[in-house]
Amino acid sequence: MKYRTIGTDPRTRREVSVLALGAMLFGTLTDEKTSFAVLDRYVEAGGTFIDTSDNYAYWVDGGLGGQSEALLGRWRKSRGIGDEIVIATKLGAEPLAPGTGYVDNGEGLSAKAIRVAADRSRERLGVDRLDMLYAHIEDRSVALEETVGAFGELVAEGAVGLLGASNHAIWRVERARALAAAAGLAGYEVLQYQHSHLRPRMDVPTDFFRDGSLGHAGAELLSYLRAEPGLTLVAYSPLLAGAYVREDKPLPPDYDHPGTPARLAVLREVAQETGASVNQVVLAWQIGGPLPVIPLAGASSVAQLNENLAAVDLELTPEQRSRLDAAH
Repeated sequence: MKYRTIGTDPRTRREVSVLALGAMLFGTLTDEKTSFAVLDRYVEAGGTFIDTSDNYAYWVDGGLGGQSEALLGRWRKSRGIGDEIVIATKLGAEPLAPGTGYVDNGEGLSAKAIRVAADRSRERLGVDRLDMLYAHIEDRSVALEETVGAFGELVAEGAVGLLGASNHAIWRVERARALAAAAGLAGYEVLQYQHSHLRPRMDVPTDFFRDGSLGHAGAELLSYLRAEPGLTLVAYSPLLAGAYVREDKPLPPDYDHPGTPARLAVLREVAQETGASVNQVVLAWQIGGPLPVIPLAGASSVAQLNENLAAVDLELTPEQRSRLDAAH
């Protein structure tokens, strides 16, 4: 395994594995026995960075979520897992009532909602301090000052380590970080957005966001990373839910544009040259690139996880990387 440091404050920064494990469906579509086996194998391979959320996976049973966090709590307790494993969770998008959705009826990012949700997550995970906590989606009904203050208080109290933001407009991330700095509070240091080798159109609404740009790591976000070296991007859905390799998984509509075939073609060429799978090339391209990107990939079996883990040691040549970058 390889590692990189996230965060800049010596009191909260952490060294984590360059490949994060997504636990979104653990405890629901992925049963407990399989989830534990995947988690055990990930740790055995040196993995130290696990991602979840308080609302995972409410849509499976029409509930409120919490199943993934609860399973990770049971796994931690049964395996004696301590601070050596960083578990990141999110809040702000848990539905307030069963049968509703987080966009129109989510918990939001008020000071009260943040406090309550963080306490519930700590209880489910069985920890005194959350290693890392994201604002999952935007809440423009609440003043940024209130949200920033609530997150900062949790860090100051020792209830949370690192802070992150997911699926926010970049200007709001920057404003929140400026407000935190001005108030002497901890601010967002990790950003989580969908990012893969294929480039989506940013003007097409996704299943989750009416503004398609909010969920994707587009040119503006990547430029922001270059300008702010203390930030890290955690790239969710790097493998597009299997769409690179499975005929039964078509690409989402926002990838239906003239640039997609060229980037798919070079991915397949490099995969053939290296003897790796297309999925492994995508992950290796992210891991070894010039920007601080940590791919976040889920796995529903140990075999699938092992394929992803092999990407950590896949070294692309400068020429291969140049071709992957330039295709459009």
